[in-house]
Amino acid sequence: MTDPAAIPHDATAVLVLADGTAIFGRGFGAAVTKVGEVVFNTSMTGYQEILTDPSYAGQIITFTFPHVGNVGANVNDHETVSPAALGCVLRADITDPSNYRAERGLDDWLKSHDLPGIAGVDTRRLTRRIRDIGAPHGALCVSPDGKFDIEALKKLAADWPGLEGMDLAKQVSCTQTYTWDTTLWGFADDGRSDGYGTMTEPKKHVVAVDYGAKRNILRNLAAQGCRVTVVPASTTADEILGHGPDGIFLANGPGDPAATGIYAVPELRKLIDSGKPIFGICLGHQMLALALGAKTEKMHMGHRGANHPVKDLETGKVEITSQNHGFVVMEASLPDGVTVTHRSLFDGSVEGIKVDGKPIFSVQYHPEASPGPMDSHYLFARFRELLG
Repeated sequence: MTDPAAIPHDATAVLVLADGTAIFGRGFGAAVTKVGEVVFNTSMTGYQEILTDPSYAGQIITFTFPHVGNVGANVNDHETVSPAALGCVLRADITDPSNYRAERGLDDWLKSHDLPGIAGVDTRRLTRRIRDIGAPHGALCVSPDGKFDIEALKKLAADWPGLEGMDLAKQVSCTQTYTWDTTLWGFADDGRSDGYGTMTEPKKHVVAVDYGAKRNILRNLAAQGCRVTVVPASTTADEILGHGPDGIFLANGPGDPAATGIYAVPELRKLIDSGKPIFGICLGHQMLALALGAKTEKMHMGHRGANHPVKDLETGKVEITSQNHGFVVMEASLPDGVTVTHRSLFDGSVEGIKVDGKPIFSVQYHPEASPGPMDSHYLFARFRELLG
């Protein structure tokens, strides 16, 4: 047991890493303990979308931007029904929300979802640590009375198995098939009737395989005039083709793609052989690569943020992209007939591929997240064109 005298008198939260490092701060959100991989995100906006992105399952997010929570929270900015992230680490305390769309404060929103947070942390120092030694395992504990069992928290962090070998897609995927027809957000002239639209006259039909799909991806597909049928991650190729789609979309999601691939890859190979157009994003990109015969590996610290430059190798154009992934496709493992189409300008890693001579392509980043703000929306139009 750690000497209570070593704990700052005003500490109400602590982040304990697997090596025993204890980072104290001020707690907010729910008074609970969560254990997972500690990562950082460099986005300046969109914290609610980040916290509800299913791809963050199993992760505690360190926000590098100091002002998080200042625009509050609302139901429209959810990327899924419930938050997937385990908690958050901030530099500054959350302030009262100042935005006309805010419905509640971030602190209250986190409490409602049983998620903890810690403020007062030197997030620059923690981010440098993650960059130097990789994303550590950590236990985040909020305790209003300031009492912590540091050794027990260290053991929780050290014993956590990590994301390698972990299939999280089944945990965040839908359990039943459903239809999606909501389109993108629109701003009205009166300033009061802003909201999402509805696609009423579908031109094409897309089946989206939900490995942890973000809602805004589905909205972009609907905005292209597609009726979208969303199916669980474990759906077979025969079941997917039984819906009679014009094309197939492979969604984003969390965890180790090789673990998800145990059940998904054999079905994806059948879908590839079907001749249907296929478009994958994030985990969907990785799953497609695995089905084509490539391999993936865990990254040192991953890519997470809304300011990642990616070059389209076919046009020479550089896109500012939103990213969230801890695994990457190994370029040397790509088979003949698969071409790299996009590359990260940060580290040169593979950010997009296509199958030569077939209507099949994918990207590692998130074109729906609008960091550019619309640099990458052409990918949805490209997919729509392939549908005929």
